[in-house]
Amino acid sequence: VQLQASGGGWVHTGESLRLSCEVSTDIADINVLGWYRQAPGKRREEVAWVMSGGQSIYVNSVEGRFTISRDFAQNTMYLQMNSLKNEDTAVYYCAATYTGRPTIWGQGTQVTVSS
Repeated sequence: VQLQASGGGWVHTGESLRLSCEVSTDIADINVLGWYRQAPGKRREEVAWVMSGGQSIYVNSVEGRFTISRDFAQNTMYLQMNSLKNEDTAVYYCAATYTGRPTIWGQGTQVTVSS
């Protein structure tokens, strides 16, 4: 299984970006799909994830601003990021987890938010 993240870029505070994560297999079979991020000098942290049954979970810092979604026809996961803040600046990674197996990581995509 391979994951390809894209859609990062440089934006001003308050603007929006949509990240995409193309998956090389049927995403309906994946138990958990998620987005993580790592800012300079900080540990990687969870941002949002969606279960195979459709339940989505967000960390408090992005709740109400970010939306995770899936396109089963395209085997792609998205992260719509609105009202971006400086503190959202990070490398964003997508990941896939099958129950009982190690998480599979995609490469990162850089998001830079500046005033």
